[in-house]
Amino acid sequence: MIKIQEISTKKELKQFVKFPFSLYKDNKFWVPPIISEEIASFDKTENPVFEHADARLFLAFKEGRIVGRIAAIINHLEIDIQKVPRMRFGWMDFIDDLEVSKALLDTIYEIGKKEKLEFIEGPLGFSNLDKVGVLTEGFDIVSTMITWYNYPYYFEHYKEYGLVPNQKFIETKFLMKDVGIKKYRRYASIVRERYKLKAINFRSTKEVLPYVEEMFALFNKAYADLSSFVPVSDKQIAYLKRKFISFINPEYIKFIVDEQGKLVTFSITMPSFARALQKANGKLFPTGFMHLLKAKKHSKSSVFFLIGILPEYQKKGVTAIVFDEFFKTYQEKGVTEMIITPELEENKDIQLIWKNFKPIIYKRRCTMRKDIV
Repeated sequence: MIKIQEISTKKELKQFVKFPFSLYKDNKFWVPPIISEEIASFDKTENPVFEHADARLFLAFKEGRIVGRIAAIINHLEIDIQKVPRMRFGWMDFIDDLEVSKALLDTIYEIGKKEKLEFIEGPLGFSNLDKVGVLTEGFDIVSTMITWYNYPYYFEHYKEYGLVPNQKFIETKFLMKDVGIKKYRRYASIVRERYKLKAINFRSTKEVLPYVEEMFALFNKAYADLSSFVPVSDKQIAYLKRKFISFINPEYIKFIVDEQGKLVTFSITMPSFARALQKANGKLFPTGFMHLLKAKKHSKSSVFFLIGILPEYQKKGVTAIVFDEFFKTYQEKGVTEMIITPELEENKDIQLIWKNFKPIIYKRRCTMRKDIV
């Protein structure tokens, strides 16, 4: 018999966060989070997403042993403003037992029904800035720090429950040796001159910090027309600033400004921390932070995280300047590979950015949906 228990104590929250560490103990492709950071993300006094979202966390027990977990998430901005009556679920992990996955999903379904929502969908985080989707291809390739990994049986369990694929995502990568860097350099020079633009590069986190608010203001403008977009609030900006900016190598952040110094484009990549996080195994101390610092300075893979372009500069070739600056940094650092994080399969505009780099699709994932009757 499966027992579902909602967590209410710090001890249970730690059990919730640490469950995947036992589930994926011998898996070479799962990338563990930093336990303290993961716990903090569920702290309602710490994470500003709880200003407009609610989350309930559950553990599944069988014969007294933890065999699964799930988060039930209601994003009120999504429901009230965008009119998307969705019951989200995320952080779902479970042993290969259909009774366990059914019990967990039944919990989500019943909460959604009680809240008078129209469908359940996941895996999803609190918002569009979080991890997304169940992996359906690419199980034998190491994950990234900003994606969920799962065993192949997850997808089969979701289908067995009656969930069907909804949003589909691809993950691609390309090798620097396949990029025509000289051609991009020439094109970047033309675009710089035509629009009187210049690049700003950084050597320290201290140099980046004064630009963070302007960067997210641009981000909000760049994505405002997307039907699913929710602007990032001032409190969220402050939270992300604390959580991520100091973690990213400042040399992997590129800003493009106009003649007046106004920010028109930004892009953030980061060194791949996957192997370093595997070595840290959830802990910064005593040696975990050393592995992360080494990866921050010496990783040969770079992960593309975020790009924002002012609407009036979109489709004018300014990405050529961004990539030209990245390529200079990557050559200096010896980076040989660029990894692209999940992109909607239907978003052809974003995929056009990479078309000349000979990208290969190496992972696929999707969200799963079921109507609430």
